[in-house]
Amino acid sequence: MTLLVQATGCTGGGGSPRSAERPSHSFRPPSAGPADLRTELRRALAEGPAPGAAVLVRAGGRTRFTAAGVSDVWTGRPVQQADHFRAGSLTKTFLATVVLQLCAEGRLGPADRVERYLPGLLRGPGLDGRKVTVRQLLAHTSGLYDYTRDPALARELSGDGFAEHRFDTRTPRELLRTALAHRPTFSPPGSGWRYSNTDYLVLGLLVEKVTGHDYATEVRRRIIEPLRLTGTSFPGTRDTLPAPHGRGYSAPTTPGGPPRDTTTLNPSIAGAAGSLVSTLDDLARFTLALLDGELLPQPWLAAMRDTRGTDGRYGLGLFPVALPCGTVWGHNGVINGSSVLVVGTLSGHRVLAYRVNHDAGMRSAPTRALLRAEFCA
Repeated sequence: MTLLVQATGCTGGGGSPRSAERPSHSFRPPSAGPADLRTELRRALAEGPAPGAAVLVRAGGRTRFTAAGVSDVWTGRPVQQADHFRAGSLTKTFLATVVLQLCAEGRLGPADRVERYLPGLLRGPGLDGRKVTVRQLLAHTSGLYDYTRDPALARELSGDGFAEHRFDTRTPRELLRTALAHRPTFSPPGSGWRYSNTDYLVLGLLVEKVTGHDYATEVRRRIIEPLRLTGTSFPGTRDTLPAPHGRGYSAPTTPGGPPRDTTTLNPSIAGAAGSLVSTLDDLARFTLALLDGELLPQPWLAAMRDTRGTDGRYGLGLFPVALPCGTVWGHNGVINGSSVLVVGTLSGHRVLAYRVNHDAGMRSAPTRALLRAEFCA
């Protein structure tokens, strides 16, 4: 299953959040000049199936862009800085920011039960949805089954049924029904941790209930427009990407076959969990603004980094990446034809956005080597 693959790694209603767990050691910026990211990028590309990759770094008021490979295997078009692509689960960080803004405004409480706003929504075998809280959805501790793991749906999302179903329109409640047909991954809510796209489908419905606007409208109004993220959008059911863009690829359905071009698809299957389209510039700008405290009051930004209850793996729409020189924070996103990772220092002074045009193209070891080259030169 490739669509919206998992990331690696708020208290009582309207009250102040608990302070976040701090990294075990402070971040030490590079003592030398910029690392040779092109070399590391080429190494990462050589170890995976993606034909093209790019890295954009914002640090000290300056932007550096490095690319390798091609964005289109047929034309040989190079990867460009302005390219649009599907950002997958980076959508979650945008949505989590909006939810915590609503918490800061007193319109939601992290300990509020979903049942209070959407009575009867979470009902299924072995599930007492009346106990699921806003914070549990944000942190993936609700136990709700991930709808993308449903075997029949997974076949249509990325298996041999993709070609037939790639343009199907799915509604959030339809996808939620698929999830609720399965027993919870763990029970009761809050007793474990498991990344679930279903959590953010529910958060999207919650934002709509509280504000009267769908999640895409609220993200545009609160984040995209104020930050002038001109390359970022929610496509709804539009299956094409804005220009300019390259192509996106997935593994062949039969061994030894050519990679599948999965650039065009109906992103309603991802919805509030992963339908965002963006650019490296915009994702870096957003992450810089978020980590620098431009989008959330400091107590709520600290809440995003509170990883208690997840064994340090995940906060509230952000997760930590431990490096030899310290810890950076961000999120990844994987959707058919695209893998993305954006991380930065807590101050927001240095942010790296990395993208490859294949949904299985971001390998762990070379990616960490690339991060070490930039953050721990």
